[in-house]
Amino acid sequence: MSTDFDRAARRAGFALDPAQRAVADRLAALGRELTRRRPARGVYLWGPVGRGKTWLTTTFFQGLPLESKRRLHFHDFFRRFHAACARHLAEADAVDRAVDELLGGVRFLCFDEFHVHDPGDAMLLSRLLTSLFRRGVVLLTTSNHPPERLLPDPMYHHLFEPAIALLTAELDVVELTGERDYRTVGADVPRSEFERGHYLWPGGEDGLREVGLTPPAPGEAVELAVNGRRLTADAVRDGLVWFDFHRLCATPTSTVDYLVLAESFSHWVISGLPVLGPRSKDAAQRFANVVDVLCDRDVRLTLVADAPLERVLRDAALPLDVDRTVSRLSLLGTPVGR
Repeated sequence: MSTDFDRAARRAGFALDPAQRAVADRLAALGRELTRRRPARGVYLWGPVGRGKTWLTTTFFQGLPLESKRRLHFHDFFRRFHAACARHLAEADAVDRAVDELLGGVRFLCFDEFHVHDPGDAMLLSRLLTSLFRRGVVLLTTSNHPPERLLPDPMYHHLFEPAIALLTAELDVVELTGERDYRTVGADVPRSEFERGHYLWPGGEDGLREVGLTPPAPGEAVELAVNGRRLTADAVRDGLVWFDFHRLCATPTSTVDYLVLAESFSHWVISGLPVLGPRSKDAAQRFANVVDVLCDRDVRLTLVADAPLERVLRDAALPLDVDRTVSRLSLLGTPVGR
């Protein structure tokens, strides 16, 4: 199967670098074990943004001749898993029943963007992993961090240690390294709807007009019902939703809220993006989660910022995943101004 990676790379116009080839060889071995129904040990694939984790995983998953396989974005799955557990809350085996409901007879499961920031999810995630491994589900995950750096807040990290122990016991932890960020190279034209968005600085009327937008009028403000709460949008226009950064990210919104909204709106505008620092750490984390959701769901994003990208997200006190956020925002159209 390793030749499948070489052919796919040639079609995409590049050759595997040594680090990517090592991962391709490990995934090819996993594919042989799965297709021959031999005992298979899963893989926890981690490394910096832009090194090819998603491309390698996609190539592997698409080429794997196995019917009982599923690939899911972790945040999206965990939202549905929470809801399924709630439906079976009165039953002693609620987690197992939720897994049955969502995954059925899946033998191979791929989780994209595996990471956890909410201490409230730690114990539930441990129970989910226990249920999956007890069933013999073979797992492939991608992450920007090794298992021991998940839920990094020292106040809560111990809550996730059982899950870390499970991951390291059941999966081979494989690091994908390399100096080159492949997100910064390639075709000049956007490759996805997300990449058709823009990072606008400065973001006055001229800049907005250049990308076909006009500022919201005061009367356009709309209250949206999201997961039992009210969230004010500056405007809603035929598939577009416009938020002020502080209303969206400096208030207690959640990743689940962003996933729900991403199902209803194909273009998001977020204006008033400030220079983020240690005093805005919670807002910065929410902003990083918004970017993750919109990029993974391929929703167009237009950002109207107070400063260039390199200034907005450069403080050392920002979230652990800030490098991924910067990499994803660098995919947006060239900023207006200097």
